[in-house]
Amino acid sequence: MKVIVARDYNELSEKAANILASHIVLKPNSVIGLATGSTPIGTYKELVRIYEEGRISFKEVVSFNLDEYYGLDKSNKQSYYYFMNKHLFNHINIKEENIHIPNGIAKDIELECKNYEGKIKQAGGIDIQLLGIGRNGHIGFNEPDVKFEALTHLVNLDEDTINANSRFFGSIDNVPKLAISMGIKTIMQSKKIILLASGSEKAKTIYNMIHEKITPELPASVLQLHQDVTVILDQGAAQLLNEEGLLQMEA
Repeated sequence: MKVIVARDYNELSEKAANILASHIVLKPNSVIGLATGSTPIGTYKELVRIYEEGRISFKEVVSFNLDEYYGLDKSNKQSYYYFMNKHLFNHINIKEENIHIPNGIAKDIELECKNYEGKIKQAGGIDIQLLGIGRNGHIGFNEPDVKFEALTHLVNLDEDTINANSRFFGSIDNVPKLAISMGIKTIMQSKKIILLASGSEKAKTIYNMIHEKITPELPASVLQLHQDVTVILDQGAAQLLNEEGLLQMEA
């Protein structure tokens, strides 16, 4: 596991975008896994800038999103489909047929999950997966005590996750209680993983993810077993690592 500490959120976003862009330059038909939430917004903004400068093309790229709220359709402004269009897809030349996001209003959820896995497999697997991390250690919407062998599945969101996301919905009562998420096994099958964390509220979670035992109670801890993980942190998220001299800072 490689850990990079950026000076601030902007540099974190630049570093993540540069890694993704370099991968796409080297492999134009890359299969990329994408995350939502506030942390990757800067990364997407930077990717758009790199695209607008003519340095990369998304024409052959295939994308798979980590998750989607169950019960929200594509037009809902809180859906991750809407989020991805707003922050990335509407601004680049990715083909619509190459964009994959779980269908939050699928009538047969088990079939939707099975088909999503099939599409990932048919694409050749995910080359590079972007992750955020929740304060409770979730990746995707894989909450504490998730089974590590899980593939794409329907999950019950933890109270901590619901509370954290309530800021986007105006009221905690409006936050969906279920979501469709890639499973831990699906994420771990990615060839390369980039995890982003910003803010001091993530510091303890990051420390535990890197240094404590691997346990379903902290889903992100399983990343210790992956052969190619890069963790990019800002100063706040890295503060416990820095205090104990466990990390070599990078400019």
